[in-house]
Amino acid sequence: MVNRKKENAVILSQEKIASGIFSMWLKTEAALQARPGQFISMYTGDESRLLPRPISICEIDGEKGALRVVYRVTGPGTGTELFSRMKAGDTIPVIGPLGNGFPLERAAGKKAFLIGGGIGVPPILELAKQLDCDRKQIIVGYRDSETFLRNEFEQNGEMYISTEDGSVGTKGNVMDAIRENALEADVIFACGPTPMLRALQAYAADNRIECYISLEERMACGIGACLACVCKTKEKDHHSNVNNKRICKDGPVFLSTEVEL
Repeated sequence: MVNRKKENAVILSQEKIASGIFSMWLKTEAALQARPGQFISMYTGDESRLLPRPISICEIDGEKGALRVVYRVTGPGTGTELFSRMKAGDTIPVIGPLGNGFPLERAAGKKAFLIGGGIGVPPILELAKQLDCDRKQIIVGYRDSETFLRNEFEQNGEMYISTEDGSVGTKGNVMDAIRENALEADVIFACGPTPMLRALQAYAADNRIECYISLEERMACGIGACLACVCKTKEKDHHSNVNNKRICKDGPVFLSTEVEL
């Protein structure tokens, strides 16, 4: 049984690793059952902000009972800005692990793409650490030369970088990096903004590649009860009896052929 109770996690450390990007390690029971691709819901502690913020899990240390989250501050006075003010020793209410993670077993004996874009880069790190495949090709897209988590990725597979301004790696996006380096794969795992996932969905369909995508969406409850975070699907959802699925409950990871972007 997955633990989904609310608990007060203890912040072990926090640091700024790029412009507006923060890394936080939490001591939490959620670490004991978390898998790559899952997320936790974090509460600000501000009573005027009742809803939690869903934050993807970046790293898992089961032995120490700790999780790492890497998040972007979305603006002054936001929940993420409040998180960024916290320091080691502070406590923060969390629920997790939540959602369905990446199906690691689908990569056995195959060449794999592990693709992240923007703030979809962090959840790819734990995937890279745990995935057992024939060839692990990590392709990550950034805006500029602030290539956060680069050292960690380089220790866990072949790394290819794209930047919008061309300051590091391939100029352009992750698809440009795939083409420039003539990369090939049998299975794709990806997380990032919708335009990137839409391009990968089409690429996978054209090349008959099995593809799993983690969708980013604003959430309310985070446990599938409110239907605030739905995506269109080809088949009817048993819960709502319409053509959609709940990203928080049924995802955030989906087979690319299941969803419409």
